[in-house]
Amino acid sequence: MEIARMNYYFTGALIILFVLLCFMKPAHPRNEYLNNGTNTCSTGDLSLSVEQRDSENSYRHFNPDNNYTSPSDDRSLRLTWRHYLGSACTDEFKAVQQENMELKQQLELMKMCGKVNKNPTLNNNPNFKLLVSKCSGIVIPDDKIIKPEGSYWDSIKDDYKKENPDIKLMGDKFIGPKDEQ
Repeated sequence: MEIARMNYYFTGALIILFVLLCFMKPAHPRNEYLNNGTNTCSTGDLSLSVEQRDSENSYRHFNPDNNYTSPSDDRSLRLTWRHYLGSACTDEFKAVQQENMELKQQLELMKMCGKVNKNPTLNNNPNFKLLVSKCSGIVIPDDKIIKPEGSYWDSIKDDYKKENPDIKLMGDKFIGPKDEQ
């Protein structure tokens, strides 16, 4: 009879894990080209520290006349300089990192300045003063932007159906204009 008894430890652990998952925050995407990567450049550091130690040592001997207590107060002010051996922080490395940061800013401005310049309310908002000043003079003409009409999936499906007229597909109808049938 003892064999038929079920063990619910695994089920309980799964329930606890499921409840913990309910409190997790979602992952958000990020722009990889805006990531700083190895933008840190350090050849060494300098640090200052203050330390105080209070200790008391009691020496007890078999002879009571020889017992004594030795209080000790240690105070120290420490200035430490560290130099990292084999650091990749050369002038060339710094120049490349500076150029990469400038390129990242320019790419982001190219992407966003069209929206900024089309919104006249940003000119009056002091919180966006720097952004408006960076985007002034950048013009992205609307006629240069190619905007396909309809869905790309529908257009490639229609092309496939034209190349293979004998194949029957799910939802077998042309999505495009009527004159292409």
